[in-house]
Amino acid sequence: MRAIILDSDDHYRITERDEPAPGPGQVAVRVAYAGIQWGDTMVRDGHFPVPRPFVPGFEASGHIVAVGAGVDGDRVGEAVTALATGGAWAEVAVVPAALALPIGDVPLRTAAGFGWGTPTAYDLVHTAARLRQGDSVLVHAAAGGVGGLAAQFARLAGAGRVVGVAGGARRAEYAAGGAFDRVLQREAFPAGLGDERFDVVLDPVGGRTRQEGLRLLAPHGRLVAYGGLGGREPVPADADDLLMTGRSLVTYNSDLLSRTHPDRLADSARRALDLLARGRIRIDITAEYDPTELDVAVRRLSDGTTLGKSVLRVAGRL
Repeated sequence: MRAIILDSDDHYRITERDEPAPGPGQVAVRVAYAGIQWGDTMVRDGHFPVPRPFVPGFEASGHIVAVGAGVDGDRVGEAVTALATGGAWAEVAVVPAALALPIGDVPLRTAAGFGWGTPTAYDLVHTAARLRQGDSVLVHAAAGGVGGLAAQFARLAGAGRVVGVAGGARRAEYAAGGAFDRVLQREAFPAGLGDERFDVVLDPVGGRTRQEGLRLLAPHGRLVAYGGLGGREPVPADADDLLMTGRSLVTYNSDLLSRTHPDRLADSARRALDLLARGRIRIDITAEYDPTELDVAVRRLSDGTTLGKSVLRVAGRL
């Protein structure tokens, strides 16, 4: 089969590789589209060390063409969205059967955009933050795929107010077209919020942003940390101080969850997929790339040029 590799010089190339066979509890998916996500920038930049050459790609859509031991053979031919630990930028990818989810009538292109971001956003709102009716919510990285979806899920869950923070005027304007009541540019945070306090803060940034987020929590508020876009600057949190006001600092890691409790991640993904199929949420795919354009695609995501979600067309292009 043909596949895209990330080589030792940090560039992507198309090459021939042996087609992978599914092992126990796995399925092989013939890939139609693949998602492009933040993890791809982390791998390219060496933050997630992997042996190179490496076949990237963590999310895909397509049809199951083979199953491993313990998987129902009737799944062959099923159209799915699949969450992978790599290898999705290829004609065929092997993924855990539990994380290959039937998509019904959802288009394959949209299903590739579903990716890790949609169940992550669902879990941030429902599992980690345990959003309650009327809660006020602050969402950082509001112009990103997870941030925009988290705002939609929060709105559906009954949030009273949803405020976003985005980097720069262009990204703030894009986010303002979503489910937010208000979007601030990052330069205006936190001063632009005045005395406003929040029941839920969703933070993939870390550092000073996380420290300010803790300060902005209302009594009994929950800050959910799910990334470190701003680096690994330590964020001190006094448990006794949090206790006195009922505030909480919670973490969420979808990659870890996929390895420790894939059934839980799959359950959230199915619930989110149902909302997508019923038109209750939307995935904004703003760019589609050919395999030869991956260097550009990942660079645009890394430097903040990308808005919404980008996908890679695999079928017929490799």
